[in-house]
Amino acid sequence: MEPHPPQNPPPPTGDEPGWPERPKNVRRLIALTIVLCVAAVAADLFYSKHGHYGFENITGFHALYGFFSYVGLVLIAGQLRKFLRREEDYYD
Repeated sequence: MEPHPPQNPPPPTGDEPGWPERPKNVRRLIALTIVLCVAAVAADLFYSKHGHYGFENITGFHALYGFFSYVGLVLIAGQLRKFLRREEDYYD
């Protein structure tokens, strides 16, 4: 008697959402991001700062500076996309 060949699971059809798209995991990722942001600002309380300018010594300054810089980059990229966009069949 011949043994049965191993059964492989069917390949994904592409209709199922990936792990970052599942609602439960989206909530977890948002919660993790909030926790990391709060931890970054809280860590700012536990060391002495030696900034060149007075505003660099404000608690959370570097976290806020990084956040607003990132938001600015995203907004600029959205506008830049209008100039760099190509037609869908550009490479055909």
